[in-house]
Formats: sequence, structure tokens, C-alpha cells
Amino acid sequence: MKPDEAKLLEYLSDYGLDIFLKEDLLKENSMSPKEIEIALRNLIKSNMIKIIERGKYCKHDFRDENVIGNFLVKDGGIGYWSAMNYHGLTEQIPNVIFVQTSQKKKDKSIFRVKYKFIQVKKTKLTGYKTEGYGNYQFRISDVEKTIVDCFDLPQHSGGYPEIIKAFARADMSARKMVTYCKAIDNIAVVKRLAYLTELLDKSNMDYFIEYALSVRNNRYNLFEYNGNAKGKSIRRWRLVLNMEQNEILNIARS
Repeated sequence: MKPDEAKLLEYLSDYGLDIFLKEDLLKENSMSPKEIEIALRNLIKSNMIKIIERGKYCKHDFRDENVIGNFLVKDGGIGYWSAMNYHGLTEQIPNVIFVQTSQKKKDKSIFRVKYKFIQVKKTKLTGYKTEGYGNYQFRISDVEKTIVDCFDLPQHSGGYPEIIKAFARADMSARKMVTYCKAIDNIAVVKRLAYLTELLDKSNMDYFIEYALSVRNNRYNLFEYNGNAKGKSIRRWRLVLNMEQNEILNIARS
């Protein structure tokens, strides 16, 4: 290993940079930009440093999927089915890392891990918590936002049985639920969540129910958004219950 390569690796180690931008390397004042470029190129050839995508790199043994997922976008964070799994709301382990962002970005595979980028309006980018430490920090939707997002876009969440089970297991703040429901601006989702809240007798959710009643419209929506169009009408929540109530209860208790 050449001296400049060793110096660059030492710099990364000293500053705890296991995943980094090319701009981070240019802060190494004892080396010129050209020396850094050459050393970086050689370290990549020797597999000491791996390319994540253009201008983004990591050490050869760095494989934290959630951190990499965050690093690939400028905003947002880990969400949907991935967040459900992280919070222990499902036993299912998705084979894709779901990343919510306002950016339009093509799905990609990095180190044999698939990343799916879900583009949403910037107004939906709320409700993240920071996990990890140092260079291993990442943003992920909190429990309430995860639930709301999964009902908003269930196709990225493992399907209705999974999100019903997740809802049943989740310990939720009524005020956070209202905040995130306002952010997604989807009244059909509010009505579905309110119906489940009452059916499953979720505790301390009066504030959410009051909000749901205040925004409820007269249009009837399907309970399962892409299910059969026939079912019992639930007048209180203007829903067509296209799943049997006993089936919902059995799923929630499973």
C-alpha cells in the first residue's frame, strides 16, 4: 500500500467515516485533490473502498442497509414494510429496503441488496426518528407514521393482512396519528384507521376518533382498497367492508 493510500485510510478511521462522500475526502488538508483522487482510485481497485454510487463510497466491509438507504437520498428515510419490520410490527422480513423520499430515483441493487425508492410529496416527509450513532445514524419513520404510511400505500407494505396485524400490535399516540394523517391528506385512510381503532378497541385514541369524525366525508370507500367492490356498508365511517369482520379480527389476533 502506498503512503497516500494509507494516509487516506487513516483519515477515514480518525473521523469515523465508514460511509462518505467524495467531498468528505477533500477536507484532508495534508493531501492535494489530485493525490486524493489517485489514492481513492487505487483503494477502489484493491477493494479497500467500495463505490455505492457516483461520488458516494464506503469501506469494503460496511453493509448497514438502513444507513446506505438514507445515504442514497437527500431527504426522507426508511419506511413502509422495512420500518414495520424494524419496529417489530411484522415477522415478515422484506427482501427490499423501502426508502421514502421526495426525489425521483430509480430502484437499484447495492451489495446484493435491493433498494426501492417511494417518491412522495414533501408535505409527507414528517415523522422520522434518528436511530444509530455517529456514521451509522439513519432516519426511519416512527411507529405512528409507519402505520399511516402503510395504509396510505399498502402496496409497499406487504399487503392488507400485514398492515392490519401491524396496526393491532402498535402502541400509538392519538395526536401523532392525527398529525401524520393530516400530512398524507387521504380521508379514505383516516376512515379505515378509525374503523379499525374502534373495532380493535385501541386505547387512548379518543382524540384521533374525534378528528376522524370531523374530516369524514359522505363518499363510501372500500375498506381493502383493491379488494372486491361488494360488502357490508359501515355507515359511521362511510366504508364498504369488503372483508368479513371476523376475518379482520382473526388477522389482528394472529
